[in-house]
Amino acid sequence: MSEVFRYSLFILFGTFISSISQVLLKKAAQKHYDYFWQEYLNPQVIFAYAIFFLATLCSVIAYRGIPLSLGPILETTSYLYITYFGVKIFHEKMNAKKAAALILIIAGIVIYSLGG
Repeated sequence: MSEVFRYSLFILFGTFISSISQVLLKKAAQKHYDYFWQEYLNPQVIFAYAIFFLATLCSVIAYRGIPLSLGPILETTSYLYITYFGVKIFHEKMNAKKAAALILIIAGIVIYSLGG
């Protein structure tokens, strides 16, 4: 397994867990709290920010072994995760514009990966 591939897995994992963290924060924002401070100091929000911290660590580790130009390309996979979670968890509608955008994102990742 090449070093770049191994470090790419770190950034992909970090992007994935960052997307999970965003879902947790959105779920927490949809709840009603009795006090203002409970919106920010509850287990779900604190856990989501801990996941963001872990995602940041994954990025720091990943950039030790991947080219700087590759990082943003791999981080665009977050759009795929967020769209999937939006449809499955929040029952958001998928339309033609969203599908076309996802196809363009995937095509960009593939073209970059092939050296284009």
